[in-house]
Amino acid sequence: MRSSNPSLGKTTFKDLQVNDGNVMTIQGTVNKTLILFLLMCATATFTWTQYFAGKDIQSLVWIGFGGGFVVALITIFVKKTAAYTAPLYALLEGLALGGLSAMYETMYAGITTQAILLTFGTLFALLFAYKTRLIKVTENFKLGVFAATGAIFFVYIADFILRFFGMNVPFIHETGLIGIGISVVIVVVAALNLVLDFDFIEQGTDQRAPKYMEWYGAFGLMVTLVWLYLEILRLLAKIRSNK
Repeated sequence: MRSSNPSLGKTTFKDLQVNDGNVMTIQGTVNKTLILFLLMCATATFTWTQYFAGKDIQSLVWIGFGGGFVVALITIFVKKTAAYTAPLYALLEGLALGGLSAMYETMYAGITTQAILLTFGTLFALLFAYKTRLIKVTENFKLGVFAATGAIFFVYIADFILRFFGMNVPFIHETGLIGIGISVVIVVVAALNLVLDFDFIEQGTDQRAPKYMEWYGAFGLMVTLVWLYLEILRLLAKIRSNK
């Protein structure tokens, strides 16, 4: 069992034992995902309003992304902390997403609403496809999404390093047809990670994982949703700037 989401890997439920019958459920995971989403919205609203009030929010955006990355690593490696670190991750990512979204909104009016609607539209469409088995999560499907996600991650790391030398990976930031095409592919891969996350959480409930794994499963979904939203935002910006 494998998920290309780094927080939901094939060993996530390995050696986890429940002695008191207090086990992970799908409903519990959904409830905790909603809590994390509301926390993210709260801090996102704060940085959004601060930006349009004329305040400098760049430091908040960097704190959000940097702090969120560190907290995510802690959550992945120490799963039992998820009940505390997952909410903190949501709050930090909200700071970053609110500020970044506000910046995009000033350049392209209405783009944030479009990105939000597309993100949640994708989420519910894929959830429907998964529950009705229109999409079957086979081992080959998992391997393909895992490989594609790994390739994207490698390209992003290479681009980050090259920027220190005044260079970047060709095409991925461009607004032409090739650049838009690359963004479309990345959005599709990010979206397919949701399917693997749904499957993995379902497997966790079937294996009677401990209750705190509901927080961990919710955290994993938020990681994918944040990535998907950011990629949709970038894609829409490329399309708008290419008109």
